Amino acid sequence: MLDYLLSEEALKFREEIRCFVKSIPRQMILDMDADKIRFPKEFLTEAGKRNLMGCRYPEKWGGREMDWATTAMVMEEIGTLGYIFACVFGVGAELVCDAIIRHGTDKQKEKYVAPLLKGELFAAECLTEPRGGSDFFGTTTTAEDKGDYFLINGQKRFIVGAEGADYFLVYAKTNPSAKPHESLTCFIVDRSPGVETKYLYGLMGCRGGGAGRLVFKDVKVPKENIVGKLNGAYSVFNTMMIPERLGTAAMTIGAARPALEIATGYSMKRKAFGTVISQFQGVSFQIAEAAMLLDASRSMVYTTCRAVDTNQESHLIRRMVSETKKFVTESCQKVAHNSMQVMGGIGYTNIYPVERIVRDLRLASIWTGTNEVMSFIIANEWYREYIICRKAGTLRDCEKDAPESDAADEKIYE
Repeated sequence: MLDYLLSEEALKFREEIRCFVKSIPRQMILDMDADKIRFPKEFLTEAGKRNLMGCRYPEKWGGREMDWATTAMVMEEIGTLGYIFACVFGVGAELVCDAIIRHGTDKQKEKYVAPLLKGELFAAECLTEPRGGSDFFGTTTTAEDKGDYFLINGQKRFIVGAEGADYFLVYAKTNPSAKPHESLTCFIVDRSPGVETKYLYGLMGCRGGGAGRLVFKDVKVPKENIVGKLNGAYSVFNTMMIPERLGTAAMTIGAARPALEIATGYSMKRKAFGTVISQFQGVSFQIAEAAMLLDASRSMVYTTCRAVDTNQESHLIRRMVSETKKFVTESCQKVAHNSMQVMGGIGYTNIYPVERIVRDLRLASIWTGTNEVMSFIIANEWYREYIICRKAGTLRDCEKDAPESDAADEKIYE
């Protein structure tokens, strides 16, 4: 950890988090991966009892009024238990709560945020649909205005907590004829008649989070359960992309860290040709690369956290969050790969948890926006910034800093 980036208060809080992490029984981790536990309510309940969730939210609603840097620390430490533990921890306390805290009413915060952070209720976010996930505005789930309530119909899939959550944050089409960014509304939907967990997925990794497909059939949702404004889901979605993607990056570091720790210890014990393999450059250089990638990932996460905490310009945040999510998830997958490679065949067995970590981390570059979507956002924002800077004349024209820069006939663009 980069301790010097954390406040004294955050460092003390980290000890609470680590104490909680150490308390989680080995069997729970094994049962989650075996899908014997469908949704870890006991884990979340205990986290709530210890007041560990939603640390950056107001104390009034159960938080600790801390910052994003502290949140990143929490997500990394929880991630060391396994990626799925951070997933279920973050989906409710960092995603759903964030939307309600930022855009909801006090009544909604009292009813849904406070008990969730206490570990008394469980929540899930419903964005992805069977027809696609990245196309947010292509949502086909509908919410029809019936006067005192809305009637929701549609399906959502790949929902962590489809099995286990008590309520859902659902995006639905409320004005089909409007422009895409004015056509959707965000709702809090209680598990009630008409809400059905239709299918649970057999996942490659990240098992035990109750990931499934939800079907909403004529579900009555009171108007007081609108989060934000009618047809204003775009604003909610925009702010939620910060905890979704920045939180994903932080927890991915935590999930990858044990692989490197295990591989490091193994390389100091395992001998080949009469020498411990840590003495071979082919091994130690892979450990070095993995350590470098973890440190670089942390640096990127905390830099982006600082940008969010200081309310930097939204387009800059959008680019930095996307860069962080892409770089960190891909770097941590490389960390896990190197760790398994160092251990050789034994790393490919379930004698060590490295094989599970490799499986789990494959999700990191897919969920909360694929890394291809991140590249698309990064490119758009980078070109946008470049054009603004060029027009403003704030940058040196470095193109002229070449001996033959005035050879105009050689600068052909068509």
